[in-house]
Amino acid sequence: MTQTTAPHPQHGHGLRRGAMSGGEVVAQAIANIAPSAVIAFSVAGIFASAGNASWLSFTLATVVILAVGYCISQFAKRRASAGSLYNYAAQGLGPLGAYVTGITLIIGCFGIASGSLAGAVYHFNAFLAGIGLTIHNTLWNVVLAVVIGGLATLFTVWGIRMSARISLILEIISITIITAMLVIVLFAGDGPVFDSNQLTLDGATPHGIAVGMVLAILGFVGFSSSDALGREARNPFKAIPRAIMWSAAGVGLLYIFASYTQVAGYRALGDLGTSGNPLDELAVAVGMPGWFRPVLSLGVTASFFAVVVAPINVIGRIVFVMGKEGVLPASLGRTHRTQQTPHRAILTVAPIAVALTALLFALGMDGMEIVVNVDTYGTYGYMVAYAVVALAAPIFLRRERVRIPLIWPCVIVSVVGMAYVFYVNVVPWPAWPLNFVVLAFLVTVAVALVWYGYLRTARPSVVQTIGTTETDFAEMA
Repeated sequence: MTQTTAPHPQHGHGLRRGAMSGGEVVAQAIANIAPSAVIAFSVAGIFASAGNASWLSFTLATVVILAVGYCISQFAKRRASAGSLYNYAAQGLGPLGAYVTGITLIIGCFGIASGSLAGAVYHFNAFLAGIGLTIHNTLWNVVLAVVIGGLATLFTVWGIRMSARISLILEIISITIITAMLVIVLFAGDGPVFDSNQLTLDGATPHGIAVGMVLAILGFVGFSSSDALGREARNPFKAIPRAIMWSAAGVGLLYIFASYTQVAGYRALGDLGTSGNPLDELAVAVGMPGWFRPVLSLGVTASFFAVVVAPINVIGRIVFVMGKEGVLPASLGRTHRTQQTPHRAILTVAPIAVALTALLFALGMDGMEIVVNVDTYGTYGYMVAYAVVALAAPIFLRRERVRIPLIWPCVIVSVVGMAYVFYVNVVPWPAWPLNFVVLAFLVTVAVALVWYGYLRTARPSVVQTIGTTETDFAEMA
């Protein structure tokens, strides 16, 4: 790559360099995971299959995600780009690998943003019900989705620093509320502090643990989102790899604790696997005051809102780079004159994600139904992107003449883990509506590959540049 610099950069033509501290980069990663939302709703589903080994499912999932993160961090230590995994894959697998990664990552960000918006609406309504304002109205849900989605879009256009700070504040509040309650459940509830059934994996089976890992791995989706901040992060070659690994490790430990505590605390209440809202029921069981439940609902709402903001930030930067390379319309590769954010890319994609959520509400779908189905669509995209980038890592390191013995074990764990998650989700072929979700994902990827075929035939010069745009050139300097 030839590096060029501009002594007097044109105002508004690039993303703001060095705007984010290391803590804010970590905030972007954590916000995109939305651990509060995962803690609130994934543990019961995992318990249904893994039982007393639910904490082990989360532990093994953390190992898989750390392996993926290790592969990604090898790129982040040596490359800084707004294009995220899209640029990384190009370093090892060339234009096709970069294109597949970029498209599937866009699918992932789009699905997670849209699905999480429905979660924010659902739990904000739960908050309103908790303070005596119960609203069961389809039009209200549609309007609320548009308002919350519009605010999330505004924050991302406003600036990455502002949106990351807001995400960090909201997630800290939410995690604090939930963690405080879990500590009370563990030490003041009816369940045992040292749960021998969990510690001895009583009744658990290897198959059940493996099936439980599916939901556990999905709980980490988006953990590498900070890799899209190559330009905006200060000292990106250190800040971004640390954010990737620390966020995965920290959130993994939180998941293990939350899983152990919910299983132990719920034992006196019945079957955790059949609970629709275990945190709310545990709050009642341990005698939390009446005001706590709406506060809990508001905290979960904040977590979902944060995870709407985070993937919109990522998708804006990937589309921005694709626009600059000619893969997508060139107008998408421009930034706001004053805010220096990829506003055109954001304002093109984010309204579609908001519209999808609003449409599904208008069709009468329940909020959590939307979360499950649309997030699953996005998760498939993330899984493919993670697997492709992991495969690209050893090729990239060989070209860089860097020998890292640990890379191949991490590649194997990453690819096998992602492949297994996908396999368990599609075999046997799922029933409605998940079968439609799988088809929607496959059709989206197929259409994208047709566009790649067109570019390769009609515009081969564009294909050669796919995934090669770095942050150190004149227009972004």
